[in-house]
Amino acid sequence: MAMSKGKGKIEDEGNASVVAEGGTQGYKYSAEGGVLKVSRGSLVVMKGDMKSANLYLLRVEDAPIVSRSSPPLQQRSIAVDRTRRQPKPVRRLIEECNIAYALSVAKRLKKPIRCKWIFKRKEGISPSEEVRYKARLVAKGYSQIPGIDYNDVFSPVVKHGSIRTLFSIVAMHDYELEQLDVKTAFLHGELEEDIYIDQPEGFVVPGKEDLVCRLKKSLYGLKQSPRQWYKRFDSFMISQGFKRSDYDSCVYLKTVKGSTIYLLLYVDDMLIAAKDKNEIAKLKAQLNSKFEMKDLGAAKKILGMEIIRDRHDGKLYLSQKGYIKRVLHRFNMHEAKPVSTPLAAHFRLSSTMCPQSDKDVEYMSKVPYSKLLFTPDLSHALSVVSRYMANPGKEHWKAVQWIFRYLRGTANACLQFGNSKSGLVGYVDSDYAGDLDKRRSLTGYVFTIGGCAVSWKATCKEAVWLRGLYNELCGDTTCTTIFCDSQSAICLTKDQMFYERTKHIDVRYHYIRGVIAQGDIKVRKISTHGNPADMMTKPVPANKFELCSSIIVYDILPCFRIN
Repeated sequence: MAMSKGKGKIEDEGNASVVAEGGTQGYKYSAEGGVLKVSRGSLVVMKGDMKSANLYLLRVEDAPIVSRSSPPLQQRSIAVDRTRRQPKPVRRLIEECNIAYALSVAKRLKKPIRCKWIFKRKEGISPSEEVRYKARLVAKGYSQIPGIDYNDVFSPVVKHGSIRTLFSIVAMHDYELEQLDVKTAFLHGELEEDIYIDQPEGFVVPGKEDLVCRLKKSLYGLKQSPRQWYKRFDSFMISQGFKRSDYDSCVYLKTVKGSTIYLLLYVDDMLIAAKDKNEIAKLKAQLNSKFEMKDLGAAKKILGMEIIRDRHDGKLYLSQKGYIKRVLHRFNMHEAKPVSTPLAAHFRLSSTMCPQSDKDVEYMSKVPYSKLLFTPDLSHALSVVSRYMANPGKEHWKAVQWIFRYLRGTANACLQFGNSKSGLVGYVDSDYAGDLDKRRSLTGYVFTIGGCAVSWKATCKEAVWLRGLYNELCGDTTCTTIFCDSQSAICLTKDQMFYERTKHIDVRYHYIRGVIAQGDIKVRKISTHGNPADMMTKPVPANKFELCSSIIVYDILPCFRIN
């Protein structure tokens, strides 16, 4: 058998056949009329041995491998006859699912939910790590009926600001930081409704084809599964003496012998931090006694962000270099000429630049889209271009390409925690009617802990939330300082007066006066030239942009630290 490199065509060389090696001896595979035929059901993976420039010789191996790019028909081939040896990922999951469901007759008015197999190729944290192949049985939750198959579905996840706040505390106090992963987390949830699914493809019990599976536990794909898993985990942590944070439902803390141990949960990923490594080991043992856990050791990667620690200098670095490289390659911008700012001043984007004719709409629909990483330096640029992503025009796409060019030159940039032991400090700025379509003003802010940015968004109430979280995690009750370059705005926060030109401001925004009067927050004047929040509301020159980035400690990390 041979395959053309360009078209991927399987060519028939006479009546050639290949006999698979290893555990599939006797199973013959032949190519006839350009079609690969398998004499008996089996999972096969074909790998090409290059014989010439455009000719590959195929070989057949028995292995549970299905790539992400495999078509759906090929992916389904993994559900093979039960009499043969099942691939390890499928066999392991079926053993776990046997505990989660039992054959039954569906109740009246209860329609069974269909299910399917999902196969995923999971990359290692580093290039040297072995690639893992995972199989997962999922329910087709889109067919669930509200009020019958499920009720509440909300499930919290830890906020990104909470993660970065923990990193600041870890770097300042040189805490141990480790990571855990829950295996098949959603299978631990307790269902509150009667849910039935069809028997999994490839595992239908002979003679009982008319029966369905009644779920004992939650299953991936069900709308209520994330909520049920969180409720199970939350009740376990409370039973172990941990306190759930009042400011983030996925942050848990416990004080043992004067030292605090922290746990942050993002679905099935956990970060654990403590001064004493023995306390972390005890918590791991407690979790292992209830759930099947995978110990990942020292934290290296969370939510696509690489964690690099320099214990000697007391620094912790948060980098997204790997993700940036993948995005640039996907959009074919990995060799683009770098620029020094994320958005140039000549970009004056508006909705009038959106496609008007059907021809333009069809052309722009071919433009690929990807969710970009979110860092302080990209805050303003992303807030501008995201307004037009539903119907982008050519000028909007040029602005996105400019962002890619900026990323091309700053792939090594990262947040650097542990530069100082200072507390919570905020910077705020706003433009005036910068939105050309609705003439709205844009407000930007950034909060730092230990001199490094931990939160940046566009809402005034963030200061109160972040101050409460930081106080809860490390007991810092000092007054939080917010720097602003507008003297008139500072006066409005202090004086209990309603001026003619400010009486339109909603009363609910004046609560900040009470917070300042209590001494929780103080507002101070800062020069516009030294305000890092300035880069979050408008395009700024390269020298000003570099100054703003350096203030919030978002700078280039030497390549040797990341590679």
